[in-house]
Amino acid sequence: MTGARRTPPGRAGRLRLRHSLEVAERGADLLEQKLRILRSEHERLVRAEKAAASAWRDQLPEAERWLLRGLLLSGERALGSAAAGIGPAEITVHWATSMGVRHPAAVATSVPARPPTAAAPTNTALVHAEAAYGRALRAAAEYGAAHAAAELLGAEVISTRHRVRALRRHWIPRLREALDRADLALEQAEHEDSVRRRWAARTAEDGGAAAGQ
Repeated sequence: MTGARRTPPGRAGRLRLRHSLEVAERGADLLEQKLRILRSEHERLVRAEKAAASAWRDQLPEAERWLLRGLLLSGERALGSAAAGIGPAEITVHWATSMGVRHPAAVATSVPARPPTAAAPTNTALVHAEAAYGRALRAAAEYGAAHAAAELLGAEVISTRHRVRALRRHWIPRLREALDRADLALEQAEHEDSVRRRWAARTAEDGGAAAGQ
């Protein structure tokens, strides 16, 4: 309430307090509107995160099962031989902005194809494992992006809610209280000034009457 304490007395101070109150109330309204939109978007992102997490949990065990079968059939050397010469996968994150919050919106996953010079897997289980791990990688990337987006929007929801609460519960009531005090003080000052003017006028009339006698 530092601003209210520094408000000058009189009409100028009351006008300043009214302006500050209007700005605070308009700001709280806008923040509440933003909060409603953020909550809706956050709920959507949380649902997307849960779906992506479920897909990733489904894909990973399948890939691990095929890998285990391939290792049991041909041993670990076969895995190293099948992986030799294959480049790393690439993940590109596409970003978007929602209500001022920048967050991942989508991901593009590129799994390199097996080059002609690379040795082919020694059994079909490893072939299935390679394809399954590609799907699991895509699912993991989508889950990571969805999780990050939900986290970022969730943090903004909390921050905006705190700002609205600070305005509604603290700043606006204090401004209203200060404005009420300013109105009362101005009304009292105007009343006292009116009393002084009437007293001065009556004194002048009495003095003029006495002089005429």
